Amino acid sequence: MSKFFKTLINSRIIILAVLGITLYLALARFNFSLWYVLGAGIFLGVIFGKVFCRWVCPLGLLMELLMSLSPNGKIRQMYQYHKIGCPIAWISGWLNKFSLLRIRINNDSCKNCGICDKQCYIVAMEPAKYSLYKADLEKPGSSYTCSKCLKCVASCPNGSLQYNIFANSNRK
Repeated sequence: MSKFFKTLINSRIIILAVLGITLYLALARFNFSLWYVLGAGIFLGVIFGKVFCRWVCPLGLLMELLMSLSPNGKIRQMYQYHKIGCPIAWISGWLNKFSLLRIRINNDSCKNCGICDKQCYIVAMEPAKYSLYKADLEKPGSSYTCSKCLKCVASCPNGSLQYNIFANSNRK
């Protein structure tokens, strides 16, 4: 994985803050139509999957800040529930299974170290159901709940996890 891509992922909270505040101002100050936001969220979902919540959404920024207060507690689980009323979360979550860009694993280079699972908030909430590298569990990147924070991809020491359309993969 390129150094630029890792830097981008590691700067995600800053990107979320800038884009989230910009979107909030566009909505509040300039009466920007919610239909445009919904259209942009769907467009992003088709290409990237459910990225809107963790990279653009103003409410997502608020939830990130709340989650940072209790990284392993119940506040962390709230991140999933605030999306109940959001049509962008519904549509783009469904699009995770069909989006052009996906998180994939290359079994040939994976050392089964589990670092990716330790970084994944979905695996942390349901470790018996999800894993990025265990063959018998569901892959969180294709699930409705994955918001593509991509910490798993950035943390992989072998570059076995990739987020792209042409990723070499033995399993999805």
